[in-house]
Amino acid sequence: MDLPSRLEALITPSLEAMGYELVRVQMQGNQRPTLQVMADRVDGAAMSIEDCTEISRALSALLDVEDPIAGAYTLEVSSPGLDRPLTRPKDFVRWAGHEVKLETAQPIEGRKRFRGRLDGLDAEGRVVLTLDEGGAVALPLAEVRGAKLVLTDDLIRAAIKDQEGLRTDD
Repeated sequence: MDLPSRLEALITPSLEAMGYELVRVQMQGNQRPTLQVMADRVDGAAMSIEDCTEISRALSALLDVEDPIAGAYTLEVSSPGLDRPLTRPKDFVRWAGHEVKLETAQPIEGRKRFRGRLDGLDAEGRVVLTLDEGGAVALPLAEVRGAKLVLTDDLIRAAIKDQEGLRTDD
């Protein structure tokens, strides 16, 4: 099992117990590597600095005990933000209708980079896009190397609407 997969398996149960969901775990850099952990609140509320601090403290203790990373590294905990990476099948369903940039591991239809409106997943589990230049494409999810939402006015409006829907007037 590769390091990111081992870290994901180690981190996920603690995050879930705290009411969070892992979005992505990634190691970056060589000299002084950074372990980047992106998380969301399970209740759908916006992530706060306090949430990131709580996660950082818990994961620091867990990683100190388990010691899965050789040598020194920096732990960075963050929310995915509005222009979030899409990493799980449910992300491609949840954010359908919004603009995305996507890159595949291997060329598909002669290219690796795609941009357009996300139409979700089809019956075979392929990511369906309506391309900016016209036409549509269905990309195997297993071939998607990276995907993220593009910050648009529509995305901002949707985020505001989501947050307003979570507020309660007591």
